[in-house]
Amino acid sequence: MNIGEKVRRLRLAHSLTQEELAGRSDLTKGFISQLERDQASPSIATLKGILDVFSVSLADFFREPERREKVVFGVDDRKDLYDDHADIHLLIPSAHGNNFDVALVTLAPGQEVVDDGHEGEEFGFVFRGALDLLFEDGSRHRARKNECFFFPAHQRHEIRNSSGRPAQFLWVVSPPTFF
Repeated sequence: MNIGEKVRRLRLAHSLTQEELAGRSDLTKGFISQLERDQASPSIATLKGILDVFSVSLADFFREPERREKVVFGVDDRKDLYDDHADIHLLIPSAHGNNFDVALVTLAPGQEVVDDGHEGEEFGFVFRGALDLLFEDGSRHRARKNECFFFPAHQRHEIRNSSGRPAQFLWVVSPPTFF
C-alpha cells in the first residue's frame, strides 16, 4: 500500500498545500513532503493526526477500494457541480480511486475557472468556442474548437472564456481534485 500517495490524494482533494496540512496536523512541511514521496513512514498516531484533518478514519483509509465492474457511464452517473464560475459535470463518479478526474465543462462568456496550482497535470479538448489559458508566470495561450491543451498544473492558472459565445471542453485533471 502506498500511504504517501493516498495522503497526497486526500490533501489535493481538500485543496490544501503541504504547508497547510502540516500546520493543521502539527507536523512540518518537510515531513509531509517526505511522507507523500514515501521517504518517511508515519507512526499510527501521526497518521491518525493527518487523517483527522480530513475526517477520515484509519479503517476507511486502509480499506481497499472495491473493484469497479462498471465500464460505461451514462448521463445518470454524472455528478453536476454548478457554481458562479462554471458548469462542471464529473463524467466518472467517485474518481478518488482513479488517477484522474474527467469533467465536461461549459463556460458562459466571461466565466473562468481559477486554480491556485497543484501537483499533477491538466489536459483539455475544446469542443465549442475558445478558451484563454492564463498562468501565474504571465504566459497566455488560446485554445480554439478542436484544439487541446496540456500543462503541468503546479502554478496558479485560469481557464477563461473571453469570447462572446459559450465554450465547452473535456477536462482531465491528474491527480483527482474534484469532490
